Parts: sequence; C-alpha cells; structure tokens
Amino acid sequence: MNVLELRKLFPILHQEINGHPLVYLDNAATSQKPESVISAVKAYYERNNANVHRGVHTLGSRATDAYEGAREKVARFLNASESNEIVFTRGTTTALNLVASSYARSVCGEGDEIVLTPMEHHSNLIPWQQVAKATGAVLKYIPLQADGTIAMADVERTITDRTKVVSVMQVSNVLGVINPVKEIAAVAHRHGAVMVVDGAQSAPHMKVDVRDLDCDFFAFSGHKMCGPTGIGALYARKSLLERMEPIEFGGEMIDHVDLYESTWKEAPWKFEGGTPIIAGAAGLAAAIDFLTEVGLDEIDRHESKLAAYAYDRLSEMEGITIYGPREGRVGLVTFNLADVHPHDVATVLDTEGIAVRAGHHCCQPLMRQLEVSATARASFYLYNTEDEVERLVSALQRTKEFFGHAIG
Repeated sequence: MNVLELRKLFPILHQEINGHPLVYLDNAATSQKPESVISAVKAYYERNNANVHRGVHTLGSRATDAYEGAREKVARFLNASESNEIVFTRGTTTALNLVASSYARSVCGEGDEIVLTPMEHHSNLIPWQQVAKATGAVLKYIPLQADGTIAMADVERTITDRTKVVSVMQVSNVLGVINPVKEIAAVAHRHGAVMVVDGAQSAPHMKVDVRDLDCDFFAFSGHKMCGPTGIGALYARKSLLERMEPIEFGGEMIDHVDLYESTWKEAPWKFEGGTPIIAGAAGLAAAIDFLTEVGLDEIDRHESKLAAYAYDRLSEMEGITIYGPREGRVGLVTFNLADVHPHDVATVLDTEGIAVRAGHHCCQPLMRQLEVSATARASFYLYNTEDEVERLVSALQRTKEFFGHAIG
C-alpha cells in the first residue's frame, strides 16, 4: 500500500489548519490513529463493555478475551517467549517506573551502579535518580560522541562489576540515533547487570525482537504507534517478573485477602491492580494488526528515506543547525534556526498548517550538552510524504525571511 492510500485511512489528516492542509510532523510525541483503531475502541464500548477476569456473563467473557488476546498480540509483536512476560501499563513512563521501583530498589545498594546515557528522556532518567537516592546507588553515564552516537569502547569503560542496571533508549527522540542496545546488553550481562530498553521511539518504527536484543526489560507506548493514549506495555523476562513485588495494590491483582495479610496473583496480573485499560488494549491490538499488515520493514525504509531527504533539504538552508548524525537515524530531524527561538519557529509554522514540536523534548541534560535551551523537531511516520517535507522547507524559508526582516 503506497503512502497516499495509507493517508486515506487516517481521518484526522483530512482537514485544514489555519486555512492550510494539515502537515502533521509531531509523530515522536504522538502518532495519528487509523480508522481501524478508532473502530476497535468504539466497538469495545458499543458491544463488549464489561470488566475483565471476574465476570462469567457473555460481555465479561468477550472483554476478557479481547484484553488477553491483546496481550498475546503484544508478545508476538515483540517476539517474547510467552504472553505472561507482558505487563500492560499506561505507557513507557509507567513501565520504566515499575522496573525502577519494583526491581531496582530491591537489588541496588550503597555504591552499586546504574548506567544511563545523557540523551535519555526524563522518563528514563528521573526514576533512576529516585532509586539512587533511596538506595545509595550511583548514577553513571556513557559519554556521547560529538555526533551524539555511542562508542562501544565507552560502554566497556562505564559498565563494571558494580553495575546492577543499564537503561538506555533504543532510539533518541532528539538526535534520531539508533543505539546499539544489543551490544550494550551483552556487556551488561557479562558484568551481571540487567538491561532495560526504552522502546518508546523504536517499537512504532522498526521490528523489535526482545529475544534477539537479549534485553531483560523493554518498555513502549501505544499512542506513538497508531494506538490509543493511556496504554502501553512492559516486557520482562518471566524469571524477573516472578521475583518482583507489585507496587500498586487493590482489586484484580490479589489471590487471597485476609484482614491482616494478602497474597498476589502470579505475574503479570499481580502488576495490573484495579480495572485495567481494556478499551486501550483493544485499540493497541488493532494498531499492531495495522502496523503488521503495512510491514515494519517498509515503515522503517519509508521513514529513513524521508529523514535523509529532510536532513539534506534543511542542510541546504543557511542558518539551520541540525543535531545528530545524518546516517543511521530514524524518521526525525531536530534543528534550530539561527537567532529565532524554536517556539517562535513552531508558532509560525502552525500558521501554515504545519505541526512540529518545540522545546527541550523532556531531555534537558541533553539540551545542556548541545548548548541550547530548546530545539525544533520534525518527526515523520508512515503517512508523511516528501511533498510535506517541501512544505516544511518552504515555510522555514519564509520564517527565516520574516524574522530576518524583523531583526534587521
């Protein structure tokens, strides 16, 4: 299916913003939803709305089948060994917090090490800061090369026998780089540490095989991969899930409750207290079906081509600074226009119907390393086109001329 045919499946794309056809280039923040996903959520509420696991009536059985069926689809999508290695969460942030609070706090002690990179999203930084404060563990950072990439020699120097956890994003939401998480995992395991992968920016755009990566934990969000907001998942090795304690308590996650003691269900259900995100799971299952039908390899090729095209076109403009390497990047380009604040750039682009992100992108330490306070970011997905890149370039040229005239 070509990109123009794909675009027809996304209702939101067929509108005008400020008198111009919408050009949506903020996919790293959240993606748009195809009709099949919207219909799946709608169908759950219209035909199958009931709570899961406890009811014996028909609607309860349907809801449970949809919810647990979604878990099985996520397991296949990530090539997990079994569906019981998948915990549904509200998204990547919740999943990473679960690993930090339940696993890391139980294994880290005074002087133990947690290894990260300076490019991490705040969701993969702040939870580990809290673990370090609570346990006396030490945060260490794999340094970045000048182009924002990671050198394996630095990985080898940073991870030691005191390292308990290594947590790295597979794809940077600012630099667009694809980190060598498989190779990093091998070093981590050699030193007895576990490997945590933030997959928020990789799962929507490329095939992910958690067994091939040999990671111990993998977190992602549904809303960045054509699914609904408020649903995501954590993959974890079954042996690790079994030893972890839940951090939320209440209904659904219990086995037996007495007045003074309680016991839990087995994993993954002991981590899913309360009524779960059933409609979101149905929508996520539909999103996985949609992406699988289109083909993750095809999506990866399309986005890589768009990113390279955008990188080259923006590089031709005087006064544009692009961050991250040209090669080996996913479908986003982060940039600044000289003497113009990124928020002003995004505001002017919006007047022409072009949606980009501006700010620190929840990566303030990386912004400081880049010696900027903020950047603008255009991020692409399977429904974006080269014509939309051209609209971005033309609008940036007019933005540059406008502010150049105003400053002059």
